[in-house]
Amino acid sequence: MRTILRHRIPSNLAASIRYHHGTVTLCVRCRAPIDAQVWQCATCGWQAERRDGITILVPDADEVSQAFSTEQFQNLLTVESRHFWFVARNKLITWALRRFFPGARTFLEVGCGTGQVLRALAQAMPSLRMTGLEASFDGLRFLVERVPRLEAVQAAATALPYESEFDVVGAFDVLEHIPDDSAAMNEIARSVKPGGGVLLTVPQHPRLWSSLDRYSGHQRRYTRRGLTTLVRDAGLDVLFATSFVSFLLPALFLSRMRQQSAHVDPMQEFRISPAANALGRTTMAIERRIIAAGVSLPAGGSVLLVARRA
Repeated sequence: MRTILRHRIPSNLAASIRYHHGTVTLCVRCRAPIDAQVWQCATCGWQAERRDGITILVPDADEVSQAFSTEQFQNLLTVESRHFWFVARNKLITWALRRFFPGARTFLEVGCGTGQVLRALAQAMPSLRMTGLEASFDGLRFLVERVPRLEAVQAAATALPYESEFDVVGAFDVLEHIPDDSAAMNEIARSVKPGGGVLLTVPQHPRLWSSLDRYSGHQRRYTRRGLTTLVRDAGLDVLFATSFVSFLLPALFLSRMRQQSAHVDPMQEFRISPAANALGRTTMAIERRIIAAGVSLPAGGSVLLVARRA
């Protein structure tokens, strides 16, 4: 569950191209080369706003509607570090990054929310240079407090300011929030270097749709075939795809069927006993070992997909 702007940034921002380490950054207004460290243009005078350690590329950001409220971010913070689903997903993402892209040095997470995934990756791979991009300024404030030594950028997934920039780009439970997920997928593909990788997770099975999806700002739940088609249409080669939360799918189905009413308690699904949480961690650890052995699980609450830009 992540926040992404629902409005497109104007085309002049979509044309902004930034490179690190001696290559070119282009001004979002006049496209002249600019200082890659400060996002400032000597030609036309444009400069990105910097606030609380965050680079703001979104014009009039306070007027742009957001999928997540501050309250929803705070709810996530109370559960992300201990609930088995978040912990297990982070471990699976870390495994996939190490397994398929062991030489990665730069990583962008699109829709990074409060930074739980980036925090896990920073602990597991401290040499990885990370950028967190998020539509919500509130979410980024949580991020910079929790994950030091990364670049925090406020921008939209449908108009990323990068071109062939990162070794790996990830979007974890993000695409389901975006009305035009095809546009976002094309931007993700454009942001990764040729030969680089893309990691995605999304909620699976439209039949699991419930009032919790609506509360979370979801536009859809995916089938694996639908996600694979979306990725291939963006010009990426699919290397691996698997479901996860597979062994717990019956329990998840029953839980979601109880959430069909118009009124939803967003924290209900996360209020579980320590024993149930431990059982969930153990179950998903077994799943992870099976997936690490090369098995693609056919059904589950979510899908992990690994792709490469040709």
